[in-house]
Amino acid sequence: MAIGPIELLVVRFPGNQFKGETAPPLQELIDSGTIHVIDLIFAIKDEQGTLAVLELNDLGDQRMAVVAPKPSPLNGALTEDDARSLTGGLENNSSVAIMLFENTWATRFADAMRNANGELVLSERIPRAVIDELIAELKAGEQASAEVGQQAGSPA
Repeated sequence: MAIGPIELLVVRFPGNQFKGETAPPLQELIDSGTIHVIDLIFAIKDEQGTLAVLELNDLGDQRMAVVAPKPSPLNGALTEDDARSLTGGLENNSSVAIMLFENTWATRFADAMRNANGELVLSERIPRAVIDELIAELKAGEQASAEVGQQAGSPA
């Protein structure tokens, strides 16, 4: 069975303000075949620091029911122990969504790489904050270059 790269995603929601607005765009990724949700659990820490781990169907939120994982040999891969280890530093009155998913868009490419005896050396997601910082640095560099160019073209 061909399978694409598998990723683990942990998203924190301070103040336990999970409202389900992530469900429609997540459903679009699933419907388009971009990803396949393997498992999805939620860990909620109350104001006293008590952690509750919930499966998707425990939420009672119909908006999230549409993204329920399809049957797979990997269903149930995320456990309560996983949730506890991934939320060790979670602040009180916060929650996390923990999702294990397959990048189905990459399945054919991954198979071709394996068939060509390719070996994955590094696969790393660059955090958005790092990208934003890089963009700001590049813009500042462009602006500085433009100012130097203007100064070089002006009479002394």
